[in-house]
Amino acid sequence: MTAELVAKRVTNILAPQVLVIVMPPAVGLLAQGWSGAAWGLVASALCGGVPAAVIAVGVRRGRLDSHHIVDRTRRTKPLLAAVAAVLVALVLLILMGAPRLLVATVTAMLIALGVTVPITLRWKISFHAAVSAGTVVVLAHVLPAWPAVLVGAAVVALVGWARVRLSHHTWSQVTAGAAVGALITWGTLAAFGLG
Repeated sequence: MTAELVAKRVTNILAPQVLVIVMPPAVGLLAQGWSGAAWGLVASALCGGVPAAVIAVGVRRGRLDSHHIVDRTRRTKPLLAAVAAVLVALVLLILMGAPRLLVATVTAMLIALGVTVPITLRWKISFHAAVSAGTVVVLAHVLPAWPAVLVGAAVVALVGWARVRLSHHTWSQVTAGAAVGALITWGTLAAFGLG
């Protein structure tokens, strides 16, 4: 298998929409069992499913180059749709009395979007790196922390390598994305008293 093919597979398997769909129910399950997983599915459907559907429609209609939205100039509308979906998810989770960890996780998603969307309008920060790093921070909260951080750091580095290898980002763009994702998620969990 060539390095290019490995990079494409890593990019697809660990794409932001995949992580945002898979992570909430997994974290909910680990933190609170099946009821936590059910809450996580609500977050997944809105935070990951809605933006993925918007992107899929954009690709099908030829307005977007791929589900990775490589062309930075085409990111604005799908990202604004993602912000709206995450905001709706957050309001619903709060009103429905969702577990605090899930509310904190979705809050971190919203804050991260609030930081990265304006950046990407001028500079192509890596959403792959931001979401993967944020996911590691959340997983370190529900799994043994140091093993999760060590394995997670290797996965984030692999994602960064893949994005650079495919010429979709520079190392500074993936490093900035990872830093934003990790710091915002850590800070949000800490603000919720979960850090």
